Amino acid sequence: MRVLLTAINAKYIHSNLAVYSLRASAGRYEPQVELLEYTINHQPEEIFAGIYRKEPELLLFSCYIWNRRAVIEAADALKKVLPGTVIWAGGPEVSYDAEEFLRQNPQFDGVMRGEGERTFYRLLEYYIGGVGELAEIPGIAWRRSAELCPEDGRGSQICSGPEETAALRSEVRQAARLLPAAIDPICRTAPVCPMTSLDELPFVYRDLSQFENRILYYESSRGCPFSCSYCLSSVDKQVRYRSLELVERDLAFFLEKRVKQVKFVDRTFNCSHARTLAIWRFLKEHDNGVTNFHFEISADLLNEEELEVLGTLRPGLVQLEIGVQTVNREALAAIHRSAPFEKIAEHVNRISRGHNIHQHLDLIAGLPYEGFESFRESFDAVYRLYPQELQLGFLKVLKGSEMHRRAEEYGILYRGTPPYEVLATRWITCGELLRLKEIEEMLEVYYNSQQFRFTIRAAEALFARPIELYEALADYYKEEKLFGRAHSRGQRLEILRQFMLGRSEKCASADAKKCAATDVKKCPAADVRKCAAAGIEGSAATAAAAENSPAGGLMEEQIFDTPGRAEIDELLLLDLYLRENAKSRPAWAPDPGETREETIRFYQEEERTRRYLPHLAGRNWKQLMRMTHLEHFAQLGGRERWLLFDYEHRDPLTQDAGVREIAEDGSSDGRLTTSLGIC
Repeated sequence: MRVLLTAINAKYIHSNLAVYSLRASAGRYEPQVELLEYTINHQPEEIFAGIYRKEPELLLFSCYIWNRRAVIEAADALKKVLPGTVIWAGGPEVSYDAEEFLRQNPQFDGVMRGEGERTFYRLLEYYIGGVGELAEIPGIAWRRSAELCPEDGRGSQICSGPEETAALRSEVRQAARLLPAAIDPICRTAPVCPMTSLDELPFVYRDLSQFENRILYYESSRGCPFSCSYCLSSVDKQVRYRSLELVERDLAFFLEKRVKQVKFVDRTFNCSHARTLAIWRFLKEHDNGVTNFHFEISADLLNEEELEVLGTLRPGLVQLEIGVQTVNREALAAIHRSAPFEKIAEHVNRISRGHNIHQHLDLIAGLPYEGFESFRESFDAVYRLYPQELQLGFLKVLKGSEMHRRAEEYGILYRGTPPYEVLATRWITCGELLRLKEIEEMLEVYYNSQQFRFTIRAAEALFARPIELYEALADYYKEEKLFGRAHSRGQRLEILRQFMLGRSEKCASADAKKCAATDVKKCPAADVRKCAAAGIEGSAATAAAAENSPAGGLMEEQIFDTPGRAEIDELLLLDLYLRENAKSRPAWAPDPGETREETIRFYQEEERTRRYLPHLAGRNWKQLMRMTHLEHFAQLGGRERWLLFDYEHRDPLTQDAGVREIAEDGSSDGRLTTSLGIC
């Protein structure tokens, strides 16, 4: 029997752990199970054609909020041309209302509800081996037409050839359609009993050739001890683990194969201190210098031992995703989160000072009791922690969650189709949420991209609070009709320049005293990190010693209260060359011909001494000049500087080029500053 597991992922770099786990759990039937992966960016015709050519007899889809429509459309077309194919769905998007899903989508024959590995094996036993009845398989809903034979027994018909079996199934389906209306053709069984130990699950990554340039997802536990009202993980409060012995064996495999990134899907990875310490220490001891491991944690739960271990890890070995969601206490109580923001901020700041761990912090707009102004306060508070990434998300009212049950009580209006995103609540209007959508786009482009870090920090000094910067950027985009258009990085750079020049001129006007951040002591961010500066000094170790200096690498020398045209242009040029060895310069950049003689002289001297670029031994001065970049800044941070950008050594957290400052006499301490930040 030809069995096909199909996944439609959100992006190419993603892989679908669910379908790989199902196939690995197929036991003796695994040779008959094939797997196909697509993305939501594939054309429907391509998905349809790929599945059709496989001619599966049993077809199963992994269904989530991001692919539900694509799955339904594909199944509808395939059922018409492959009427003998039995089609099942599984996953969180169909588990809660499986019977209703089947009634609305007659092209599906059944739904696997909840944890699927055991259920899938039992389905294979039934369809391939002829073992038992569907009614004996826990955790499913199905229509009677999905049954292989009439209820009076199948006998040897189970072993029929493909044509005969398909004809029989079609016959049974036709009979099911003729059942009296009083007899419900949809059946369901009791929920599946979750496995108590994840040691039962086979390791799915035996062949890594199909995962090149893709993220690998790994599961060391299931369930979550917390009860966040918007999350389906709260339904399974019993946390079940894979034994440390097997986890370490699995991680050793990833490290040996030098995979690029492994993303743990554990809902709250650090809910067990002993286990957390054991895994992080294992990764430290066996670090291969390449692989990155991503963990979703509760920052408030971190203890001193864990913080100490995190502080000793190689930069880039670990990245942390931390769900803050809101700082509004009423909203936190409504969603059953007790994590105090003060404790989260303390731990995030401490981790940041080590400049060795990428931190991704989350906010959710549209929560109960959080209005527009309250969310602006949450944004400012979390932004001032300066994580590498700040995700501004919007409440999803997921079927089966407490938030779904209480939506009417909270006055939550949300989309009736996936991803069921909030439209308005009693506390925030649709217009205000749309305004936050604009801010989200500006945040993604100018903050989360990490491509304009210096300029954006200087831009913050022009506003009283961080959220106002992104509101003003959104207004500028609307005024200039820039939304909805694709922009290159160079164009984004130019847009930011024009925006800042306009704002700077306003702040330099007669009422400049009213402008934001003209006095660092009055700056709202002063209690976390001082306003934007452009001083460059020493190494990451120096910055780590500075109080509340998350980014590391740069020490404050001068505050740009209201950066002018020259300062803005130099910061933009710094951001440009930090990320790439640009072949073309902006029109407003200084003519490189003015410093060409000094540049050539430096590289010729470097070919002779190898003082700054010893790792590029064997290259002549012309090759060195092509592989790196030397830029003269007239007043960066208030003084003249020569900066050497080394693209062979990048900051693992920001991907910025390594930078050395070259003194006028050519001297240097020889250290490579691979992490530049703003203090």
